Amino acid sequence: ISHTCAPAMRVTIKDIARAAGVSHTTVSRALRGSEEIRPETRARIQAIAEAMGYRPNPVARALQGRRTQTLGVVVTRLSDPFHTEVVQGIEMVAQARGYGILLSLSHEDPEKERAIVELLAAKQVDGIIVAASRLGSRYLPMLEALRIPIVLINSHQTGPYVYSVATDNVHGGYLAAAYLIRLGHRAIAYIGSRRGGRSNQDRYRGYRQALREAGLSVRPEWVVKGDGRVEGGEAAMRRLLEADPRPTAVFCYNDLTAIGALKAALRAGLRVPGDLSIIGFDGLEEGTYVTPMLTTVAQPRRQLGRLAAEMLLEILEGRPSPKRILLQGTLIERESCGPPL
Repeated sequence: ISHTCAPAMRVTIKDIARAAGVSHTTVSRALRGSEEIRPETRARIQAIAEAMGYRPNPVARALQGRRTQTLGVVVTRLSDPFHTEVVQGIEMVAQARGYGILLSLSHEDPEKERAIVELLAAKQVDGIIVAASRLGSRYLPMLEALRIPIVLINSHQTGPYVYSVATDNVHGGYLAAAYLIRLGHRAIAYIGSRRGGRSNQDRYRGYRQALREAGLSVRPEWVVKGDGRVEGGEAAMRRLLEADPRPTAVFCYNDLTAIGALKAALRAGLRVPGDLSIIGFDGLEEGTYVTPMLTTVAQPRRQLGRLAAEMLLEILEGRPSPKRILLQGTLIERESCGPPL
């Protein structure tokens, strides 16, 4: 004799409303965590829903609220370890709040980034996070048309739909240069990045500010640009080694640039930090894999991603959110810097 079991009936909001003795609307708001419902009522309804085994239907919820429970995330490239940790921070918050993410790569191409943002909006993601945006002010008219909130990481624009979370790059650049000055260096170079945009400009500003306060001048031949990658750092360092006089210390736009600079210096027969001190920016784990281990200004990478996701979800849920959050970098002293000989 075979027995066929009827499938368990899905618990609905109406079932919970009947059990709780409240309206369908009250249950819906309580399950969304709305502050319009008193905390004790919210807690009671949520407890009843859990006891009844209620599971929200994401499709129905999306149709009802025009939400897809999905966030679009755009980064330049995943080969940069900086972005890997930022995405991990975003994903941590999104998953905990029941959101999925759609990840796209812009490969540092502003027009591709623009096309990706428009595509994500067409897919009806609820909001978008862009790390290290290359578009700048060209975002603003597009966002006005799309009417979708966007949070920029390490980029800043002003507009009704634009929010940002960033490391204070001016302060970080100042920290790096001031540290080299405290060690006794007076000939300090800067390797920037032609791809770095606002981040590069701000780190350079901080570097110049520290030199100016110490009564030091910025020599044009000591300011060169890489591309934010190891190979670019190597090429830029080779140019600096041809300068006369040669700098005794170098502040690099990021850790990948600094690793390239370190390789070029060691290949040229220089002792680091004996003949040349090198400091990076980002605080990547990769900086501990080289010899000497890289001194750096660390960005709170996962925290950047986490705060960007939290900010976006607050906006989507109608809660007050700051337009901009600025975080401080931290100096990490390792082995690649020392006093000049």
